[in-house]
Formats: sequence, C-alpha cells, structure tokens
Amino acid sequence: MYALVTTLSAWMIPAMIAFIPLYAAYRKVPVYETFVEGAKDGFGTAVGLIPHLVGMITAISMFRASGAMDLMLAAVKPLFERLGVPSEVVPLGLLRPITGAGSLAYTTDLIKTYGPDSMIGRIASTIQGSTDTTLYVLTVYFGAVGIRRTRYALKVGLFSDLVGFVAAIAVCMIVFG
Repeated sequence: MYALVTTLSAWMIPAMIAFIPLYAAYRKVPVYETFVEGAKDGFGTAVGLIPHLVGMITAISMFRASGAMDLMLAAVKPLFERLGVPSEVVPLGLLRPITGAGSLAYTTDLIKTYGPDSMIGRIASTIQGSTDTTLYVLTVYFGAVGIRRTRYALKVGLFSDLVGFVAAIAVCMIVFG
C-alpha cells in the first residue's frame, strides 16, 4: 500500500499538468490565449495588492521597532513559565499571525539552537503548522477582492491562532512531555 501511495503521489502533479491542457484542447478551448488572459488578470490583481502589502509590512515594522512586541513578551513570559511552557516559544505565538517569513525564521532559529527533537523544537514546529498568518491572509485576500469591512474575520482569525497556539503546546506537552 505504501508503494502505491508513493507512486501515485509522485505522478499526480505531472498527470494533472498534462491532463488540463489536453482536456482543454479536446473541448476546443484556446489553451494559450486563455492562459495569457488569465495571466493578465493575475498581474492586475498583484498590482492592486501592492498598497495593502506595503501598509501591512510598514505596520509590522513599526510594531517591532517601537518595542511594543518586547513589552508584550515581557508581560506574558512569567505566566507561561509558571505553566511549564518554554518561554522561548512565546514570541512565535505573537509573530505567527503577523508574518510568515518572520515566524519561519524564528522557528528555524529555535530548531538550530535547541534541536528538532527538543520540546522547544517540537512545540515551535507544531505551532508553525497549526496556525496561520492571519493579518497577511486578510490583507491579501480581502484586498484582492476589495472588501473594506472585515467584520469578524480579524477577531475570528486571531482567536483561531490563539487556539492553535494553545493546542499545539498542550498536544506537545501530552505527547512528548
């Protein structure tokens, strides 16, 4: 069974890449022209996203440079230490909803420092996989379609990141602790 799944997964993407244009040609769809038209639409979307991304990156830089992140970390670290949670993973809980690249760099640094099989490495990896870059997602997706009122999306997104952070720690403490 393992060999079958491995073989299927290795051939699935090349098969889809071959199937889609062949099926389109069979249906008499102008494949190249349709692709170029889609690329033009994608370029317009990318250009429209630039102001939203610049705003988000500026806000993140200001948040980190102002020292606000350090103040928040200093406030919550004692609580986590009392609960037996390694304080080294706390910044990841704050970084992950804000920046994917920054949180990945921080996770990589934790794994290099403490090792992938350490409790810190396992918790960091689990947090990285069970949370999302909420602010980036809202900026890109809502900005792409022109949604101005996010309503509950930000609150729900940040709450789900918090739940993912706590659950990642709890699961790692139960499984590996």
